[in-house]
Amino acid sequence: MGNLSRIVFDSKIMGGKPCIRGTRVTVGTIVGLIASGHTKKDILQLYPYLESEDIDEALAYATWRVEEIDVSLVPESV
Repeated sequence: MGNLSRIVFDSKIMGGKPCIRGTRVTVGTIVGLIASGHTKKDILQLYPYLESEDIDEALAYATWRVEEIDVSLVPESV
C-alpha cells in the first residue's frame, strides 16, 4: 500500500491496531460501521473530529489488507 498519511500504528494505542491519526478510532470501527449500514455522513456525525478523507483512507487500507491476506475457509483435502 502506498503512503498512508491518515492511518497510524502505535503499540501504545489500541494495541497497535491501525487507527485514524490522532484518534483511537480503528480502521475496524470504520469498516464495521459501514458494514452495518452507516453512511459516511453518519460516521462524521458520530465522530465529528474525523474528516471525510479519514474514512476514505480507512476503507482503502482495509480493502488492501483483505486482498493481501489469503485465508482458506475450507480445509484443504489431503
